Amino acid sequence: MTASAADYLSRCVAGRHDNLPETINGTVRLDLRDEGSTDHWFLTIGDQRVGVSRSAEAADLVVAGDRKVFDRIVAEGTHIGAALVRNDITAQGDLRLLMLLRRLFPGPPDARHPRQVAAERAPTSRDASGRDRSPERGERQ
Repeated sequence: MTASAADYLSRCVAGRHDNLPETINGTVRLDLRDEGSTDHWFLTIGDQRVGVSRSAEAADLVVAGDRKVFDRIVAEGTHIGAALVRNDITAQGDLRLLMLLRRLFPGPPDARHPRQVAAERAPTSRDASGRDRSPERGERQ
């Protein structure tokens, strides 16, 4: 099932986000264009909380693009900075907030934490009983 940006914004963005810096505050307006009309989403960010409403108010950052681009950001984990560089979206205002948006949208579906990847690649050794004897953190091999 493909997620749309509108569904994601209305269901998943509002609330507390521990991965947001506590010191960043601002407003963002996302303008999703589709066949001659524009849907406006207004995000208020502060104290690791995000409020979501439907408004065309002025904001610290205005990000505009086709709805399909925002849908790809949600469904495929397209990086919002990459979309900007490719001119798929435009941004006016405080660009620090643009990079902050990346933390609100999901990453690629097959993304894994770097520590998980490192653990999978780390060599393991087994003792005589066949138990894993991988070195503990900070232990020399």
